[in-house]
Amino acid sequence: MQSQRERSEERPRAGWMVMGKRARLSALEVCKVIAVFLSLFPSVSLQCKILKCNSEFWASTSNSGPEEEFCTALRAYNSCVRRTARTCRGDLAYHSAQHGIEDLMSQHNCSKEGPTSQPRARTLPPPPPPQLPPDSQERSDGPEVCHYERSLPRHTAPPNYTHCGFFGDPHLRTFGDDFQTCKVEGAWPLIHNKYLSVQVTNTPVVPGSLATATSKLTIIFKNFQECVDQKMYHAETDELPAAFADGSKNGGDRHGANTLRVVEKVPGQHVEIQAKYIGTTIVVRQVGRYLTFAVRMPEEVVNSAEEGDNQDLYLCLHGCPANQRIDFRTFRARASEAHGAGRARSGAAPHGFTYQSAKAKCKERLPVEDLYFQSCVFDLLSSGDINFTMAAYYAFEDVKTLHSNSNRYHIFEKKIGNAAPRGGGILSLFLLNCLAVLLWIECCSVHL
Repeated sequence: MQSQRERSEERPRAGWMVMGKRARLSALEVCKVIAVFLSLFPSVSLQCKILKCNSEFWASTSNSGPEEEFCTALRAYNSCVRRTARTCRGDLAYHSAQHGIEDLMSQHNCSKEGPTSQPRARTLPPPPPPQLPPDSQERSDGPEVCHYERSLPRHTAPPNYTHCGFFGDPHLRTFGDDFQTCKVEGAWPLIHNKYLSVQVTNTPVVPGSLATATSKLTIIFKNFQECVDQKMYHAETDELPAAFADGSKNGGDRHGANTLRVVEKVPGQHVEIQAKYIGTTIVVRQVGRYLTFAVRMPEEVVNSAEEGDNQDLYLCLHGCPANQRIDFRTFRARASEAHGAGRARSGAAPHGFTYQSAKAKCKERLPVEDLYFQSCVFDLLSSGDINFTMAAYYAFEDVKTLHSNSNRYHIFEKKIGNAAPRGGGILSLFLLNCLAVLLWIECCSVHL
């Protein structure tokens, strides 16, 4: 970023290495080690719920209390982890939790036998009366570096904000406003720069089909100066948490911690993550069984890369690889032909959607026939899942909230295949007419 930010930037350090004040808080180390494993190995099966066990244990041990209560929470954690054994057996985070529990049991002399009531978050003692106005991170004497626009040099042009969205089957709108439909099954990076990383995992919607959708999303915010500690947000199908993986809702204990916040808009359906220190807003939704992602980010942050870092597979910046792209115009043309011939194309309408009925359904929410409308039609034809109608609708609603240029909300198909031949045909016809006229004049002059 600008030199003012670079001068005070500290060398990054692993967020999970700095623990609490007493030995008991070493339980946090287990949680954060698991968080690191989850970010490095995102291909855990959807059924593995180790993250839920981890979050519950974190919530129940986030404040000091009697040793007996800590042991009760630890036994409950152990029971939760054991219940995930069948679905998490191949997961490194699961095995790390097992070893961490054994160490903590030994360290605190906890017996494996005893009460294992479900852990619950303790009520924290009320904070002392504030000496400054509410939201102290916004006060005038706060660290300038923790407020993106205020940290920029004076008399510079306002930052250019860009948008990236990922939704549906899946469809990608890049920071450059390119619109693509992709296969990208498995784990793929959407964003990777100096300040954060975003990775999605896509799974098949219908067995044997090319249609995939996002079932898991992981966001890692890297620690930054005196503003925020390293934080991870992890969501998957039917688990859209209102907090980071460690149970917290802000950037930690640093002076600018409130410049990174998780805000729950609709429980289990809509979460917004505000990272003011880098001028970034992220929206994560669950629509039906799948997740959608949208982000507003300054162009400077978008292009910030660690030295020697390769960003070739960064989908929001470069788009999907050519071999992963789907030309849904061809798919749509075939579906339209099949409808016109009165026959259903195999796999095109597995749950009763024809090309015309899919268009009618999408028109209810997306009256403009732009690429969001076309993506909705494609998803209904390829999967038959009516929830994809709302996924396209909310993706466009997020564009209206996050995109900085209202003239670019709608994106339409480029008539690449038809424009050139049409122009070339007109030119050819014109030249032929000219030639015919010249030949006629020549013939007339000869006869005269």
